[in-house]
Amino acid sequence: MSETTKCIMIAAPSSGSGKTTFTCGLLRILKDMGLDPVSYKCGPDYIDPMFHRQVLEIGSRNLDSYLMNETQIKHALGAAGNHPAVVEGVMGIYDGTDVRGISGSSYEIALMCRIPIILCLDARGTGRTLISIIKGILADDTGHLIKGIVLNRISPGFYEKTAPVLTGELADAGYHDVRLLGFMPKADEIAIGSRHLGLMLPGEIPDIRERIAGIARLITGHIDIDSILRIMDKPGENAESVADDETGRGTPGTDTSEAFTSGADIPKPVLAVARDEAFCFYYQDNIELLEQMGVEVKYFSPIHDEHIPEDADGLLLGGGYPELFLKELAGNRSMLDSVRNAIRGGMPSLAECGGFMYLHESVYDRDGTGYSLTGVIDGECRYTGHLVRFGYMYIRSCDEPEGPASALPGIRGHEFHYYESSLNGDACTCAKPDGTEWKGMIADSVSLWGFPHLYYGSKPEFAEAFTNSMRRYERTGLNE
Repeated sequence: MSETTKCIMIAAPSSGSGKTTFTCGLLRILKDMGLDPVSYKCGPDYIDPMFHRQVLEIGSRNLDSYLMNETQIKHALGAAGNHPAVVEGVMGIYDGTDVRGISGSSYEIALMCRIPIILCLDARGTGRTLISIIKGILADDTGHLIKGIVLNRISPGFYEKTAPVLTGELADAGYHDVRLLGFMPKADEIAIGSRHLGLMLPGEIPDIRERIAGIARLITGHIDIDSILRIMDKPGENAESVADDETGRGTPGTDTSEAFTSGADIPKPVLAVARDEAFCFYYQDNIELLEQMGVEVKYFSPIHDEHIPEDADGLLLGGGYPELFLKELAGNRSMLDSVRNAIRGGMPSLAECGGFMYLHESVYDRDGTGYSLTGVIDGECRYTGHLVRFGYMYIRSCDEPEGPASALPGIRGHEFHYYESSLNGDACTCAKPDGTEWKGMIADSVSLWGFPHLYYGSKPEFAEAFTNSMRRYERTGLNE
């Protein structure tokens, strides 16, 4: 992290406390002040950064202490330079991969990068207990990073009664540098809805920009913005580095995001990346790593376009919500044919989660209606009504001896999906941080398909192997 980076983290006791609402409003305020902020999201979530990019038109990417090593996290955050950075936490402030510690948590990242924290609490339905919750969270703040408190969804009358008591008890307990910054009253008209694990997509929320402008006005009217700016100017104290563990991530001190580069004299293979309403879950770090290796990225829409880019040497089908657009995807027969013919013709391909579903013979919506898709995989996907293999994972071993899949062991990722496939594959042994194992993924010498969302920076050799597969691929005029 750059010494000149002005940064703050918005954290909370739990999900649903209002972190995203407050973060979006604060980013809007900083942007309106002409400060040109950037944003980060702790954890593997795709949707919050998408909100920041599409709705606020602010650069955003993920920080994840399970997927990334400490050097990669500091490198990513340091890239903010002189732009003020707002980091949105994930789940509860200390929640991570193991209840016995802070590994994988927002707080672990704050410790690594000495980021001061504003604690956002949902005050609905609480009284005296709210003060006890705050004091308990502060007791675990070993790095003394929490500098401000915001109470969310609280009435002005109850805030007036609570504020002096809370302020006095914090002072009595020795928390003299922790300030109560204000509150956000309950306002249903600016609420941002959710689906499954995260927020609804930006395009699904009517008047989303107006709602965020309303949030910004609410924050400005009830919260001390000047104090927030002063907190951003002061890095935390007594931060400690957190060492890597043994499940295959990069070596601390090695910036694997820049470990491989491509010479200017080497022709650039073209990677066709599916991106539209149905396929929109991508880590910017993954795309940039491939570009550093010499890949030229061209985006296309499986919903709206007739075929993949004609000069494509590889295909990337990312995650998203294809189950919401099954009629449109199934109706675009020319695109289905284009993808099917490309893959069957030997084009290297990666398919993750929603993209993996797209390659199946059929996918069924929640009502049980089936839709025929590419048919590359002779199987079907159905909605289960519950999360399947949810959480962080890594590839322990892979049976495919050639191509990109041979470089998979040690790569990290995560799964979150409510659909299940009748043909998940068995090319890899996958594992969770707690050691739980299962077989999954479909792989051959040029392609890899499955539900996991992989973070290429945790094993850049995989991205290099896929790039080399694209370079070897001979264009065959599939779309002519």
